[in-house]
Amino acid sequence: MNWTWFHKLGSPKWFYGISGKLLPWLSVAALLLISIGVVWGLAFAPPDYQQGNSFRIIYIHVPAAMLAQSIYVMLAVCGIVGLVWKMKLADVALQCAAPIGAWMTAVALVTGAIWGKPTWGSWWVWDARLTSMLILLFLYFGLIALGNAISNRDSAAKACAVLAIVGVINIPIIKYSVEWWNTLHQGATFTLTEKPAMPVEMWLPLLLTALGFYCFFGAVLLLRMRLEVLKREARASWVKTEVQNSLEVAR
Repeated sequence: MNWTWFHKLGSPKWFYGISGKLLPWLSVAALLLISIGVVWGLAFAPPDYQQGNSFRIIYIHVPAAMLAQSIYVMLAVCGIVGLVWKMKLADVALQCAAPIGAWMTAVALVTGAIWGKPTWGSWWVWDARLTSMLILLFLYFGLIALGNAISNRDSAAKACAVLAIVGVINIPIIKYSVEWWNTLHQGATFTLTEKPAMPVEMWLPLLLTALGFYCFFGAVLLLRMRLEVLKREARASWVKTEVQNSLEVAR
């Protein structure tokens, strides 16, 4: 198997070049998918037979919750890559993705509370799913704080990698909490292995919105990583060339 592509990921210059090509595509895809999915879901999807129109917050809540968990899994993978293969870009990705994951977790918790009020009669309950999602938010905060607290970049990278790897145990707890414990939270809205319980006009806009959220994450992550790479590699000749070219274009 050819692993050239994997080793190229360790090159800041190669990453900067390829990310610049991917960024416009991800940005346009995110804009289109989220716009179509949200408008379709909020304005045109039929109301739920039990929850009425209050269920429509699902088109924000579910994609945000899915992305929040996926990002943390990505952080754990970055942590492993950074510790095993010593790739500095893995730490760049970890540090840049953590704040996005924290925001997505916060959005999931807030929209979940808004959804829970008419459904459960309360903004918050110490349900297993909700509590484990709150722990996920604290894990994100811990990663961000740890990365900023340690001045030595290599030491900070190792510490954050270990925390990301240890904390990933919370992800299966979030996923299976509704099966392991008696909870108020409903089960998975849809999965890739089972036929959705909702009609197609309800789950298709949800799928589009979820894909749009992932494209949005990809675009924002690449933007943040590109800026961080330029900052860390400021003395490299290729960075000086890129900055010079950008200044000439701006003129």
